[in-house]
Amino acid sequence: MSILKKGLAGEPVRILQAKLGVPVDGQFGPKTDEALKAYQKEKGLAVDGVAGPDTFAALGLYELILLKVGTSGESVKKLQTALGTAADGKFGPGTQKAVKEYQAKNGLEADGFAGPATLAKLGIFTGLTADMVTKSQINPTGAPTEAGMTGSGTATADAPGKSIWSTIKDFFS
Repeated sequence: MSILKKGLAGEPVRILQAKLGVPVDGQFGPKTDEALKAYQKEKGLAVDGVAGPDTFAALGLYELILLKVGTSGESVKKLQTALGTAADGKFGPGTQKAVKEYQAKNGLEADGFAGPATLAKLGIFTGLTADMVTKSQINPTGAPTEAGMTGSGTATADAPGKSIWSTIKDFFS
């Protein structure tokens, strides 16, 4: 999952809540939904109450961007342009192949997910810092880590199982 919406809970929700200025409890409830929709309306984004890659980019929450097969939008278009592929804004098998090839050539785990480590290496978002890449990772205990870099200073993998996205739960279940 690389979107946040009502009913989800986890570390990415906490990050979103802090940025939106609502109480930070890690559960995407009515107050988070209301604040997100107000932000989306103010910024001319689709007012749907769903925070995805384009909303994260607008908020400057680059550490939450995770592009994968099925994702679409401006962030995907930027990725495709940086990779030199057809920029239709839809992350399909061709984009995934280009991401894997780029990752393999640049010392990243070739997993086909374009998360903060890959996006930082590509230089797509000028505000995406090494610190944000670090914040996007979890340690083996499943907690966010302050050491999301390998000993060589290379960012660790983007795969959801190794990122804060793996902390997402549906709090209605």
